[in-house]
Amino acid sequence: MESMLNKLKSTVTKVTADVTSAVMGNPVTREFEVGRHIASGGPGLSWRIYNGTKKSTKQEVAVFVFDKKMIDKYQKFEKDQIIDSLKKGVQQLTRLRHPRLLTVQHPLEESRDCLAFCTEPVFASLSNVLGQWDNLPSPVPSDIKEYKLYDVETKYGLLQISEGLSFLHSGVKMVHGNLSPENIILNKSGAWKIMGFDFSISSTNPSDAEPKYSCKEWEPNLPPLCLPNPEYLAPEYILSVSCDSASDMYSLGVVMHAVFNEGKPVFQVNKHDIFKSFSRQLDQLSSMSPSVLNKIPEEVREHVKMLLSVTPTVRPDADQMTKIPFFDDVGAVTLQYFDSLFQRDNLQKSQFYKGLPKVLPKLPKRVVVYRILPALTSEFVNPDMVPFVLPNVLLIAEECTKEEYIRLILPDLTPVFKQQEPIQILLIFLQKMDLLLTKTPAEDIKNSVLPMVYRALEAPSVQIQELCLNIIPTFANLIDYPSMKNSLIPRIKSACLQTSSLAVRVNSLVCLGKILEYLDKWYVIDEILPFLQQIPSREPAVLMGILGIYKCTFSHKKLGIPKENLASKTLPHLVSLSIDNNLNLNQFNSFMVVIREMLSRMEAEHKTKLEQLHVMQEQQRSINIANPGSQSEEARSPPSSANQMDDLFGSSGVNGKENGSSAPSSQPNRMSLTLEEKQRLAKEQEQAAKLRNQQPLAPQTVKPASSSNTQTKDLTSSLLTNMTSLNSLSLAGGARGGGGAPAQGSALSAFPSSGAMVGSMVPPVANGFSSAMGFPAGGLGMGVRPAAPGLYGGMATATSTPNFGALTQNQGPPGRAPDMSALDSLFTPNKPKVTLNQMGPRPPAAAAGGGAWLGQFGSAQSAQTGAGGVAMGLGAGQGGFGMQANPFFSPQNFSQPAGAPAVNPGGVKHSTSVNNDLKDLFG
Repeated sequence: MESMLNKLKSTVTKVTADVTSAVMGNPVTREFEVGRHIASGGPGLSWRIYNGTKKSTKQEVAVFVFDKKMIDKYQKFEKDQIIDSLKKGVQQLTRLRHPRLLTVQHPLEESRDCLAFCTEPVFASLSNVLGQWDNLPSPVPSDIKEYKLYDVETKYGLLQISEGLSFLHSGVKMVHGNLSPENIILNKSGAWKIMGFDFSISSTNPSDAEPKYSCKEWEPNLPPLCLPNPEYLAPEYILSVSCDSASDMYSLGVVMHAVFNEGKPVFQVNKHDIFKSFSRQLDQLSSMSPSVLNKIPEEVREHVKMLLSVTPTVRPDADQMTKIPFFDDVGAVTLQYFDSLFQRDNLQKSQFYKGLPKVLPKLPKRVVVYRILPALTSEFVNPDMVPFVLPNVLLIAEECTKEEYIRLILPDLTPVFKQQEPIQILLIFLQKMDLLLTKTPAEDIKNSVLPMVYRALEAPSVQIQELCLNIIPTFANLIDYPSMKNSLIPRIKSACLQTSSLAVRVNSLVCLGKILEYLDKWYVIDEILPFLQQIPSREPAVLMGILGIYKCTFSHKKLGIPKENLASKTLPHLVSLSIDNNLNLNQFNSFMVVIREMLSRMEAEHKTKLEQLHVMQEQQRSINIANPGSQSEEARSPPSSANQMDDLFGSSGVNGKENGSSAPSSQPNRMSLTLEEKQRLAKEQEQAAKLRNQQPLAPQTVKPASSSNTQTKDLTSSLLTNMTSLNSLSLAGGARGGGGAPAQGSALSAFPSSGAMVGSMVPPVANGFSSAMGFPAGGLGMGVRPAAPGLYGGMATATSTPNFGALTQNQGPPGRAPDMSALDSLFTPNKPKVTLNQMGPRPPAAAAGGGAWLGQFGSAQSAQTGAGGVAMGLGAGQGGFGMQANPFFSPQNFSQPAGAPAVNPGGVKHSTSVNNDLKDLFG
């Protein structure tokens, strides 16, 4: 690898040194930069050809350099002869100006080491192309080594040489004298140019007389560079020391032979014995074998044979050669026309450019790119010709690679993108927009191509806007998304809203509909669909365009319209449009089909959502049933709470049963609960959890407390005693029967079967309590599990009503004033504070002691009841204590048949804790 780099470095260094030494000190270097060595040409291929540029204008040129070191082997006078011959050739070329002659940009300059002059850009000499690589750089450039002439290039090249000879012979009365492949130069465009006028001979007669040329005798002792190439020289030069214009035509015949025979002339000449060689050649030309010309195309073979004739008068002149059928090839004629375009007027040019697209596909790409394209792009300075030239340039661009397009075509197209007149330029670009977007770099698209499209959308011409809208969908996939979203779509919308042309408005909608697939869903929903409601006109075509966009968006698998948008915006708009009076029956049916499809999908989607929600609720309900510990507290809520839940969430509600139980309701939609409702629900669940973990209270055998330990008045006995004295209530269950008092602390099962409490509590009750739980003999079940406010869900739908008739019997001793202080708390705070004791009659003496059933409650029971007293208040959560919510007002528990055991009035002393419990219970 290192050796390769060193070799490359040495090669570059050597080439640079050669170039520097070749032109060192030459005045040409003051104005021109000399580049790399590319070819060789001129007599004996003695001129080295370099790339170059003019320093002031950066114009490309070719620099011809003759290094005097090449002739160091000669004597001084021979050197002088060579230098003089070379100078003469360049000076003569500089004086002559013709399209078929090599154009000199800077005249010959001489320095101590070299001769140099500058010409138009050059590719190589014909001799280099045909395989003569003398005086070329090493290695031989690949573009020369691999260069192959196409038929059209050969035909048109020979035609150009014939035209150049015609100019010399007829125009300036001059014989070239050394026409050969080394003196034919191919410029950078591929045109063939004549140079090497070192041995040219001008006519000695006046211009109006028959030209007469004086020929020098051949001098074999002169250096080869001081003599013409004998292999291309006519026989009369050597044998009769005469020449005229026909001598050049002989040379042209040999050149044509060499072109079709890989650079070989007709005869090989022995330069050491040239006279003998020419004599033998003369004999061969007189009886020429057909095999000599077998590689020459048949249609020109006869003309070549005539050019090689021994008799000069038989040879066709240059003007006649330009008119032979061989040069009537369409490609050659096309190239010939391009070379003469500067002589044509605009009408002739326009006719030619119109027919050119039919010819371009028949020509080789190299010819089109390097010969025709420069001629076409040079016409861009003429605005009137651009509409005729531009289609051909874009046709060539299609055949070019992206790199060739960027290098050869785009620089010339960039100024044309900005031209707005004539309007056909914009039309042509729009029709070829896919080509431009495919091959133009992204930066140039953004800066040049898309601004042209935007100008077309904003053009005053309706036709331009229509064409632009029709073409945009064909290349929409090539436009980057930000440009489409931020620049293109807003201009299309603006064109639709602001135009007064129905065609532009309809085409705008059609264009939007076609490019929807290149947009994202939310941009369409947020920008395109709302825009449709802004369109002012109601022509049928516009309405159908709006419908089409809705339908495309709705049915496209990538887009789609959400059901919320369908329900709130799309369907209302479409329904209002569908009944427009301008629509016919078919158009109305089209609207209805789309509307039905939208309704069906909206219904299906929303129904699916609700079904899924219902399934989730059922699953949650089944989980709650399987796990009672996690049941919703809604099942235990009072009726007012359940009804509120029903109203809020639309659930099935609480189905009350006859025994007061309720079925669990559907799980509410928790997403719609307010913060206050969630807080209340959390508190209820917390209280329910506490109640589930508390063991139910059971009657226990408690020793009676001594009178010294129970100083507080027991309000329980006074409550029941006073309640029986309310004469306004009627006795519905009959008078109590007498009987023995039960023993203290006995369970519920110890009561006689005829007792009212036993009889009423044997069946299981449906209020959440077991029938095995003990109740006191007095009928007020203090063993009931305490409940938090608002949690008596099981008692919510009790259908029985309280019966106070059983309480009309006065069970206290006669003459005792009823104590109704315990009912004071039933009044709300805003009532006047008047106690029931003040309202009732006052007997002379109050009986002491309570009912016998109160004897069950000792200190332990009182403490246990008092512990749950806080949780037993029933009036806090749902608007005060009510009969429906209070399980203690069940008529089964309070209706006492006759014969029930009498209450022992002296069983238990009044207790302060019991008094507080009841106060909390009813307070």
